[in-house]
Amino acid sequence: MQRRCDRNRKRSKRRAIYCPIHGCYLDSVSQKYPLFADRPGQLQQRGIGRRTALFLVANKTAVPLEGEWLEAFWCDQCQQTKWYHLKKRDRIYEVSVASPELWQQAMGVIYPEGNPSVGEFTRRHAKMVGCKASKDFGFIN
Repeated sequence: MQRRCDRNRKRSKRRAIYCPIHGCYLDSVSQKYPLFADRPGQLQQRGIGRRTALFLVANKTAVPLEGEWLEAFWCDQCQQTKWYHLKKRDRIYEVSVASPELWQQAMGVIYPEGNPSVGEFTRRHAKMVGCKASKDFGFIN
């Protein structure tokens, strides 16, 4: 028999997300970034038939993947933040380290390596602060 205080608890419970390496509880340090599929092969990997996957991608440019997202967590044992790929299946979370390919499928994220269309010179100068940025221009004294 449950105690009365346990039965009447209305507060939300913590998500049961544990470190795949150490087994300790992970603390979230970012928002959720949902995933989408834009190729039939990505849908086939998730158990959707070939014909259905081709049909979905043909009708919709990007198909949202229900119950899958990227999120950053802090591990007390590792003492560092890592990005994980999470899958929620019937109140159970499957946690795995996020691969670089998954970043291509995430919605609303900034590419971790930076914008590939921006040159090295522009990227370096965007990070510089102050007047030392002009040292690369040899003709300015």
